[in-house]
Amino acid sequence: MPAPDAFHLTPLHRMWRTLPARQRRRLVTVATGLLAPRIDRDPPPAHTGVAVAGELSRASGLGENARLMLLGLQHLGVPHWPVDIAPLIPGANADLPAPATTDPPPGVPLILHVNPPLLPLVLLRLRGLAKGRRVVGYWYWELPAAPPEWRAGTRFVHDVWALSPFTAGALAPLLPVPPLAVLPPLAVAPPRPSALDRAAFGLPSDAVVILVSFNLASSMERKNPLAAIAAFRAAFGDRADRLLLLKIGNRGHFPDDFARIAAAIGDAPNIRLETRTFPTADSHALTAACDIILSLHRSEGFGLVPAEAMFLGKPVIATGWSGNMAFMDDSCAALVGYRMIRATDRRHVYEGADWAEPDLDHAVAQLRRLVDSADARADLGARAKAAVSARLGPDPLREALHALGLPA
Repeated sequence: MPAPDAFHLTPLHRMWRTLPARQRRRLVTVATGLLAPRIDRDPPPAHTGVAVAGELSRASGLGENARLMLLGLQHLGVPHWPVDIAPLIPGANADLPAPATTDPPPGVPLILHVNPPLLPLVLLRLRGLAKGRRVVGYWYWELPAAPPEWRAGTRFVHDVWALSPFTAGALAPLLPVPPLAVLPPLAVAPPRPSALDRAAFGLPSDAVVILVSFNLASSMERKNPLAAIAAFRAAFGDRADRLLLLKIGNRGHFPDDFARIAAAIGDAPNIRLETRTFPTADSHALTAACDIILSLHRSEGFGLVPAEAMFLGKPVIATGWSGNMAFMDDSCAALVGYRMIRATDRRHVYEGADWAEPDLDHAVAQLRRLVDSADARADLGARAKAAVSARLGPDPLREALHALGLPA
């Protein structure tokens, strides 16, 4: 039976919805690319400061990285102007207060935290804001090869920055000049948890709590929570003193994915779901209230949740591949082995390259080792905090600003 709103669709809209999702995305990119304003061929000289456009009012990884860049600019003493683009992106719900904004002065460089498929649409809706400015695309990708069609995005930017060396390597074959890897400057604004404790989240005081935190909008296949559930159940069965907590964002937008997770959990009494959206400080408090953070991802462009957990002195168990290796190694994280397989994604976003399939037996061994030893957890957490404090400072952002000709 058709969905209730299907009867109200125009014939053209019904035809549009019959197209595969990836083909619809490409058509939107092509159409908006024809209408979007072109940048000045020769990049204007940079001066004064930086305008940062991103999903600033959205609780997403892209939004958080744009907010971190603003904090990094503040730390470096660089004048900056935030531009919230969450209202300009279809389906990008605003969950956080929008920052107070003013139009950046003429000539100030514009850094756009927008990937190529949406870049023309955002430029079109920004109504000429890019005119007369040097435009930098800050791009995110989670596979070792970026989609070939992203090459078209170079028409709308003068420079490209990448989220990590891993992402820079994926983008490099598409660009005339290798992109700069500009890691998020987490060390200048490390997580600051609120005062909420375990009791506030309804967590038991007498159990070792393992946290898996992810957003369904970021691809369930990529985040791979079913592997985390399988590893936990294999390691601990139904033991009441071992608890797996799945913090899941965007449940309502992806009901089929959520149903698969619920089916994998079944009637396990020691696995819980948390689907509320918290203020940032409360989210950090939840991480701080847990004992171990687990990420059996198939790929990451960076890995913000594990990085934040390490700043909080928490031991992290993670797949030892992709963007998280910019700040992790065996000295500061419990890395899980893997084998490379062809990427498959039900939403047809991540295709055309390989990604990692974590070794579940190795994950089980790492879980048991850390869960069974509070001393091992404390030692690894301390080393994790020292590592990210040293590796995720402001130097990459400072060097990127220098490359634009800005003092920092």
